[in-house]
Amino acid sequence: MNSISNEAPTPLGVTDILISPMGVGAWAWGERLYWGYGRSYGEADLRAAFEICINAGINFFDTAESYGRGHSERLLGRFVSQNHHQVVIATKFMPYPWRLWQGRLLSALIGSAQRLGVAQVDLYQIHWPFPPVSIKTWGHGLAEAIERGLARAVGVSNYNSDQMRLASSVLAERGLSLASNQVEYNLLNRKVEFNGLLELCRKMGVTLIAYSPLAQGLLTGKYTPENPPPGVRAIRLQSGLLIRVQPLIELMRAIGRAHGGKTRAQVAINWTICKGALPIPGVKNAHQAEENAGALGWRLDAAEVAALDQASWEATS
Repeated sequence: MNSISNEAPTPLGVTDILISPMGVGAWAWGERLYWGYGRSYGEADLRAAFEICINAGINFFDTAESYGRGHSERLLGRFVSQNHHQVVIATKFMPYPWRLWQGRLLSALIGSAQRLGVAQVDLYQIHWPFPPVSIKTWGHGLAEAIERGLARAVGVSNYNSDQMRLASSVLAERGLSLASNQVEYNLLNRKVEFNGLLELCRKMGVTLIAYSPLAQGLLTGKYTPENPPPGVRAIRLQSGLLIRVQPLIELMRAIGRAHGGKTRAQVAINWTICKGALPIPGVKNAHQAEENAGALGWRLDAAEVAALDQASWEATS
């Protein structure tokens, strides 16, 4: 069993909420159409994965009301209620176009809390900066969530730099801080490095939560041009990415060997941590949970990070 007992927890943003250096993304929990829940894996598999993560010292779990139409929250709530460890729960509000006033955020949060079986969530996030309701309005809704004791901290997801600054300023008007911004970040998608968002998060004391740190499996090495991922996930590969990414995959394999047999997935997750982000890879079974946990307790050196940067640039440019 992997352990991260030698890694100290870090604060979520500037809050007093302490989180492990890596979390778990629960997008696939209960999601049938995109991920195939109920076919290749089920509740028993997810429960085993949850227990392994907890025993490895991973305490941060991220879900959303839209994942599996609330089923992800229900599954996480059941697992947490049957475990004695302290868990940090993050979930998200989806600004659907028919949610036209601030109060809908609080009612959605109450619904999420009920599905999770808790009175208060640790982190509540706006899932996307979708119109028609303004970022300011939802920002005030987040503030009210904290003031009413429904959330300990608040964050956003998929916000660019200007949108994040605006949300943060709304919270600051009420004496509160923005804890996090959750965005896609991995070796095949480094936009947050190039557009300045990662550095802005550092300067503002905002935790950058990196979803899809394994690029939905593309960085694990299990997919090749002859064996692409199934279903909807194959659509994004029409540009020949699986061919171009193979040199990066081979470099990750070599670096993993130099660290005592670490896998490509573990190297990819560790790279994200080295960049100063909080990766939240998904898990669907015990094997994936054990492998992900093996990304902790060690670090790539600066030369290895630079080599991976160069290989990722060549694969994606």
